[in-house]
Amino acid sequence: MDIIRGSENIPADLQGVFATIGNFDGIHLGHRHIFQRMMEEAEQEGCKTVVISFDPHPKMVLHPDRRPFYLISSAEEKINLLREIGIGAFLVIPFSLEYSRTTAREFVRDMLWEKLRIRKIIIGHDYTFGRGKEGNESFMAAEGRRLGFAVEAMNAFCVGKEIVSSTKIREAILRGDVRFAAALLGRPYNLSGRVVSGERRGLELGFPTANIEANKELLPPRGVYAIRCLLGGKSFDGVVNIGVNPTFAGGKLSVEVHIFDFHRNIYGEILDVLFVERLRAEIRFESPEKLIAQIKRDTVQARALLS
Repeated sequence: MDIIRGSENIPADLQGVFATIGNFDGIHLGHRHIFQRMMEEAEQEGCKTVVISFDPHPKMVLHPDRRPFYLISSAEEKINLLREIGIGAFLVIPFSLEYSRTTAREFVRDMLWEKLRIRKIIIGHDYTFGRGKEGNESFMAAEGRRLGFAVEAMNAFCVGKEIVSSTKIREAILRGDVRFAAALLGRPYNLSGRVVSGERRGLELGFPTANIEANKELLPPRGVYAIRCLLGGKSFDGVVNIGVNPTFAGGKLSVEVHIFDFHRNIYGEILDVLFVERLRAEIRFESPEKLIAQIKRDTVQARALLS
């Protein structure tokens, strides 16, 4: 997959393409439905495919006061997912306050038509673009008729009776319903991070943990989760605790991973945590012994669930 950063770097041979445009946070099943349609039609016509997106996320620029800002996928993760899907090119447009003043007509004329000479663009049914969100499905269709490219707006994609959306996935993760989030994503929600030194309380309790510096602000609520984790290309089962260690009067939020039947030192390595199921909320125990007893119950429950 070609990664193109900025319209000025679009190669001259990237013309007559099938395209789609959006923020595509999470690369969820609804996004994949659009990509699949685009790729199938492009293959029939012998054309290249381009996914157009923006960085940073427009809301981060237009509403910088909103913190934390919850993104489902990091920029690196988004690229990796698009590459796995088989997209031909990923065009990343730098987004700024100045760029936000671009009108919908200017965007279609300058980017989609003059730069890419698109054959067809496929968008989500509710996608809006341009200054003041003036561009929508009907506007794009009118521009397509005027300039000579096809436009298709895909209906909402559903899992059962649930419409798949990035907003619903974020809300599910924030309330701890990681199973529901995975059903809409088409894969478990994940966090990645480098393993760093912690308080070593897990080791003292007989359950060594790897503390990670999470790469996202979007964290499930405090509690214990059954997980799978990826390390060095291999998959392991385990549990993760997100919390402040209230039994020991902790104060700093940490993400602590206990990998089952694992004894290697992995400080400094990158661990990818895939959330499977929430087991319980964070609890303050009266003694370390009661905490140990609960951790044992957590691991038995997680092993059964993951098996």
